[in-house]
Amino acid sequence: MKLETVEIEKAIGGVLIHNLADAQGHKAFAKGHRLVESDVEKLRALGKPTVLVGMLEAGEVNENDAAVRVANAVTGENISQSAVSGGRVNLFATARGILKVDNDALARFNSFDGIAIATIPANQVVAPKKMIATIKVIGLAISENILKQAERIARDAQKIIGVRELRASRVAVILTGSAAARARVEKGLITPIQGRVEELGGSVVSNEFVAHAEHAIAEAIERAKNLKVDCIIVAGETSIMNVSDVTPSGITRAGGIIELYGAPVEPGNLLLLAYANDLPIIGAPGCVKSRETNVVDLILPRLLAGERVRKNDVVALANGGLLI
Repeated sequence: MKLETVEIEKAIGGVLIHNLADAQGHKAFAKGHRLVESDVEKLRALGKPTVLVGMLEAGEVNENDAAVRVANAVTGENISQSAVSGGRVNLFATARGILKVDNDALARFNSFDGIAIATIPANQVVAPKKMIATIKVIGLAISENILKQAERIARDAQKIIGVRELRASRVAVILTGSAAARARVEKGLITPIQGRVEELGGSVVSNEFVAHAEHAIAEAIERAKNLKVDCIIVAGETSIMNVSDVTPSGITRAGGIIELYGAPVEPGNLLLLAYANDLPIIGAPGCVKSRETNVVDLILPRLLAGERVRKNDVVALANGGLLI
């Protein structure tokens, strides 16, 4: 965009670079306003014989049109857009779910001169109407070539910013321990686990206490499978201390495959995550008995939204994984 100070009669079609105030100091014209013929007399009344304007050059797109195109390119499922103003469009969640962001594609968008996109942290639970991102075209115009490159990235990435809706999930809870510890284990674990599930829109459909033995845990998992649950949470009197410990052995015996044992998150280092086909099984560390944020709060929402959390997803939690 070419900036020029021109006589007001010659400024028609130009974009104001700065706000213009009246004699009382009130805003009479906003920066970014495209001047039309009827504005000339208003400018003359303000005592402005000349104005600083930007003139679009060949191959340029004005900020508002460009911001809408960028917003359309990055907007995925369960997101609404604000009206464009001043080269800015804000994005809002339309469903309760997990914010998903393609970090690589987002970084490529932000590498273009004139495009700035900021989001709230990904993989957190967002409610409807929650603002999750803002898109700003910096400057009053951007080149068509840049926009086309950005749109090509979006087509390849498919979903750059989206909300994965939480389902009304069915969860089975399996508690393990000695007979002597049963009352204490149930008292300490049932309420916090059930509270977490219900806050995410799910329900605990099975709550079973079994002996801390491989065969008992495996049999309980098989019973939970028959209930067609979406997730199983195993917790007990003691945390899992080794990948060959009783609980992971019981999970394996029931057809589960261990995805990971150990997480770079504190509280929650002793997390175990496994899958029996597509059914996620959490071996919860002892910190699950607390309602303070821990590793379970970082992965359970994603699992209940139907995401298959992999080892590399948990490894990525290290940056910010110290929760205390």
